[in-house]
Amino acid sequence: MRRMAMPLAVLAVVLGLAADGGSDEPYRATVRKWRDEREARLKADGGWLSVAGLAWLKPGENRFGTDKAAAVVLPAGSAPPIAGVFELKGTETTVRLAEGTLAHMAGLPLAGPAVLRPDSGDVVELGSVSLQVIERGGRFGIRLKDKNAAARREFTGCRWYEIQESYRIEAKWIAHPQRRPLKVPNILGQTESMPSPGYAEFSVGGKTVRLDGVLETPQSTQLWFILRDQTSGQGTYPAGRFLYADLPKAGQVVLDFNKAYNPPCAFTAYATCPLPPPQNWMPVKIQAGELNYGKH
Repeated sequence: MRRMAMPLAVLAVVLGLAADGGSDEPYRATVRKWRDEREARLKADGGWLSVAGLAWLKPGENRFGTDKAAAVVLPAGSAPPIAGVFELKGTETTVRLAEGTLAHMAGLPLAGPAVLRPDSGDVVELGSVSLQVIERGGRFGIRLKDKNAAARREFTGCRWYEIQESYRIEAKWIAHPQRRPLKVPNILGQTESMPSPGYAEFSVGGKTVRLDGVLETPQSTQLWFILRDQTSGQGTYPAGRFLYADLPKAGQVVLDFNKAYNPPCAFTAYATCPLPPPQNWMPVKIQAGELNYGKH
């Protein structure tokens, strides 16, 4: 019997560890899975790590190819010196290939001129390179993605705070009588109005904090919070972080800051990230979620 007995002090430590580390393990597992999926999206063929260029179009013809004098310069060896032309007329962009250039759209050979809708699935593919039209504040540009981009090859992985269930906060949701336009700045110096259905209110470290949420589209099934806190530039990305949350229920919204993550600008210099509006600059430290990657 004595050989089977465990000293009370050791037993207390074991039970204490089980109580501290085991009670929220299912929750921790869901957050780890979410983080793994977030990193997989970054590293995917068309993920943000593959974004390797951004060129703004001028009205008229804009040549693209590996020629350094082209308006849209492609990586060396990925295409002919002049692979074709993007023509911008008003708000419409058309792509035309140079003779002998092979490219695809939606998996099919690109045979003739094609109109490219901005910020859509209209993507021109030339081997490992893809080209897409984007529109920001009335400016039209070509976003270049490269499966062989240096940022993708040299990626060392995301870094995170330890998961703390205390940072999964059930906040009070205060809805606006009607959706209000929220002015959201971006790194280009522009400001975009996004619909805001209300704001979340909660306490951290004895301070009451408010975060305004926005909808990316009128049909969005999640709230988007573009936020900044007192860890910004002190361990987390200086410009702020993103957080998504399910739509409110019964006057509450769950803010899981363990899933707060860096905007694309933390990984590539060619993104056009929104910035936190002033009212979402929180006067507290949120020591949860993704840490700064340290590249941009």
